[in-house]
Formats: sequence, structure tokens, C-alpha cells
Amino acid sequence: MANKESVKPFKRHFEYHNHLLDDATKEMNEWTGENKVVEIHLFQMFSEVFKTHDHDAAEALFIVGTRETTPSLEAVSVTPVKPWLFSRVFALLGVSFFLLAMLFLVFRSNNAVPGMIFIGSLTVPFSLMMMFFEMNVFQNISVYQLLTVFLVGGILSLVATMILYSLIPSGNGVSLGSAVIIGFIEETAKMLVIASFINRFHLNYIFNGLLVGAAIGAGFAVFETAGYTGQYGLVTLLMRSWQAIGTHTIWSAIMGAAIILAKDRHRPITGSNMVAPKFLRFYILAIGLHAAWDWNAPFAVLNILYLQQWLLIAIGWLAIFVLINAGLREARTLQGQRILKKTQLG
Repeated sequence: MANKESVKPFKRHFEYHNHLLDDATKEMNEWTGENKVVEIHLFQMFSEVFKTHDHDAAEALFIVGTRETTPSLEAVSVTPVKPWLFSRVFALLGVSFFLLAMLFLVFRSNNAVPGMIFIGSLTVPFSLMMMFFEMNVFQNISVYQLLTVFLVGGILSLVATMILYSLIPSGNGVSLGSAVIIGFIEETAKMLVIASFINRFHLNYIFNGLLVGAAIGAGFAVFETAGYTGQYGLVTLLMRSWQAIGTHTIWSAIMGAAIILAKDRHRPITGSNMVAPKFLRFYILAIGLHAAWDWNAPFAVLNILYLQQWLLIAIGWLAIFVLINAGLREARTLQGQRILKKTQLG
């Protein structure tokens, strides 16, 4: 009896947090147009990571997005996404960084440092971008297009950021007001570049928006981290590398999906799209996450084991999972409409 009584507080604690999670996903899902709780199954989603895959399976993923390899809408998979190739990319980059670090530490070769900075800055953002590439069930964006967005889009977003910084006083980023301004400047700069690439490639699906946003955010993160590491040393590289799992790549992916949600299908993005609630809610969320990340919050508890960063990473990924659910729902809806149309015509 005593054991049952002792378990009750833990059960109530679990139920409270589970209810809180359901409320959060339901609220965000309402922003996408569906009034339902989104169930998150992490182990199911990443179950393929721990399975064996041959080279042919990897190569098949890399050749999608061409005229010959883009599937028809009827052939698009609407089953839950299970990316795995990104983990191999992460492992490859991780091993490369380790070898460069050994070259630096064992042989005292300073020539290894630029490589360490580049690979270290690249590892997490690029791997995340590849994860979104795998999850793009429409398979209508090629590796060549993706690398173009990653490199050119990442640099253009930095250029746009510098232009906005020259126009808007931002402060040091430590106070809440300054952090909000910096969040607004950088997320707006990336948003403008994301929108331009979505227009250029005539993209219309939520998964496309997630991928293009992630690519531009990843490019931004890589070049920014490399720059900061050059200024402040390799400790900065190590800190920013693990934190990259929940910063620019994720924030930009959220905005890319929100742009698709707000724009009229098969029409270019306009000013009216950018003030639509479906876009503004996620845009403000991205700015809020960025601002909260930079803010030196006056709460000592948030500094324990980087609690502030982990909370923000969790919120960002919560939004990503909701948008993945919305992307799958969109694919199923479009398939159903296509089948119904063919049936009516037949």
C-alpha cells in the first residue's frame, strides 16, 4: 500500500507534464489549421537510424529531385517520416573533425585549425539540413538545389542581416530589449531570403518550406560559428556546435514552413501573405526563441546545466514536430483530392 501511495505523486507529475505537452502541440497545431493534439513518437521517427542500410539506399536518396526522379503526387509516401541518412552524414563529419583534432593535438599542426573550424561549424547544421532533405516526402528538391540554397542563401542572409544592423540600433544583445531587436533583425533577414528562394523554385509544400528554411538557417549558422570561432577560439566552436541542434537551422525551418502555410498555393509570396496569422504566429515564435536564447535572463536556475538553452531547444523542436505533422496531413489531403478528381473524370 505504501508503495502505491509513493508512486502517486510521480504519476500526477507525469500526467501534468503530459497534459502540458498535449496543450502545447494542440495550440501550435491550431496555427496550422487543425484543432488536434499532435502525438510525438521520437523512437518511432528515428528508428531507422539504428538499422543497417546499404550504399544503394543512400545513393537513392541523393538522386531525388531531378525531372526523372521526382515522384508523382500519387507515389508520394504519406507514412510517418523516418530519416536515417543524416546520422551517417553526422558520423562522417564527426570522424573528420576528430581526425583533424588529433592532427592538431598530437602533431601540433596549426594547419589543421582552419579545417577544424570549418568541419566543426558544419557538422550539426549540415546534418540537420540533411534530415529535412530526407523528410521532404515530395522529393522535388535536388541536392544541387539544396547546396545552392545552403551556400548562397546562407551568405545572402548574412548580407541582409548586416544591412538591417546598419539601419536598426541593436545594442549588445544581453538585455531583453536588445535581444528582441537582434532576434527580429536576424530572423527577418533570413525570412526574406527564404521567401525569395521559395518564389524562385516555385515551391508549394510545407516540407519544401521546412527544407529551404533549414538550408538557409544552416548556412547562416555555419558561417556565423566559423566567424565567432576565428575571433574567440575553439571553445566557442565546441559550445556553438552542440547548441546548433536548436538554433538557426530550426528557427529558419519554422519560418519556411510558415511561409508555405500562409501563401496561396501555386502563387508567389506577396506582402499580404506575410501578415497572415498563419505566418505571423510562427514568425513571432522564431523571433521569441532567438531573443530568449540571446537574453541574459536574471534567473540563476536557468544557468544550471544550460537549462535555458535546453528549454528553448525543446520548444523549437516541438514546433518542428507539429509542422511535420502538418506536412504529412497536407500530402494526404492532396493525394485524396487528386484521386477524387481522377475518379470523377473517369
